[in-house]
Amino acid sequence: MAQVQIPSVKLGNQGLEVSKLGFGCMGLTGSYNDPVTDESGISIIKYAFSKGITFFDTSDIYGAEHANEILVGKALKQLPREKIQIATKFGFVKLNLSTNEFEIKGTPEYVRSCCEASLKRLGVEYIDLYYQHRIDTTVPIEITMGELKKLVEEGKIKYIGLSEASPDTIRRAHAVHPITAIQIEWSLWSREVENEIIPLCRELGVGIVPYSPLGRGFFGGKGILEKLHASSFLNRHPRFQAQNLEKNKNIYERVESLGKKHQCSPIQLALAWVLQQGTDVVPIPGTTKMKNLDQNLGAITVKLSEENLREISEAVPIEDVAGTHHYSEATEKITWKFASTPPKDSKA
Repeated sequence: MAQVQIPSVKLGNQGLEVSKLGFGCMGLTGSYNDPVTDESGISIIKYAFSKGITFFDTSDIYGAEHANEILVGKALKQLPREKIQIATKFGFVKLNLSTNEFEIKGTPEYVRSCCEASLKRLGVEYIDLYYQHRIDTTVPIEITMGELKKLVEEGKIKYIGLSEASPDTIRRAHAVHPITAIQIEWSLWSREVENEIIPLCRELGVGIVPYSPLGRGFFGGKGILEKLHASSFLNRHPRFQAQNLEKNKNIYERVESLGKKHQCSPIQLALAWVLQQGTDVVPIPGTTKMKNLDQNLGAITVKLSEENLREISEAVPIEDVAGTHHYSEATEKITWKFASTPPKDSKA
């Protein structure tokens, strides 16, 4: 495969520059498949960097015993730190995986302790982009942001992000300290964010980082449509349940057909659609295989006109997608706990 030139873009208007295509590291330590070995994980991170990807996304919740950050830290030791932008997250507290119980925490003390621990695991002096992974509605966002602002002033983090936050939370947080990026699920079949979140980000000058831009692997190829890995959490996702998945295969076939029209794979078409939603959009697809990474890189070269983008959007009307978004049925089995009783005036 010829070397694809990945442009560098500004993520948000606070000064952070990243590669237009990022790399989501979550899958390297499980979730969709079995975890890869450290050697394999380090190899694919280094391979991504060699291809021009400089923006790597992890979290303290990914993998058993913070395995994902530890793995990324090992890879960083073999790469030029000054040329890489690391994003990690705090906010989830693992309680009991067997019963799917989580606690969400956003107290100042917890923010600081998580940051210090992530710095140590990653083996770095600063984190380029530090996200609040989920919002603790028992702690006013202004208080959480106040501590994050202190960490910026101390040089421990460079920029602040939020993940899956409401419009009201984003506005209130941004008033305390500028938010550099919002991480959201955005793909051809998850477009609810287009109604409020995307316009708000553009109003405030906040960068947009879509995770699962390939529909949690749905547009990644027929393999995932035939049989999911036994350990994959997608076995509990509404859109991958047998009856829904059978209906959703029609959507895949439409995208596959459009891919042939544009002389690219369904993966590349779906990812190119996300990439070309704006210069402020930096998707972070993940993979454990170098050949799949090469496929993702190929999406950079797919050029789509406004008419093409509209045609692709219309091929996947939201009302045709069988199964609800992952934050409804898919999370009903998760017990959410908070640090304290929500105050009456709290807003998510």
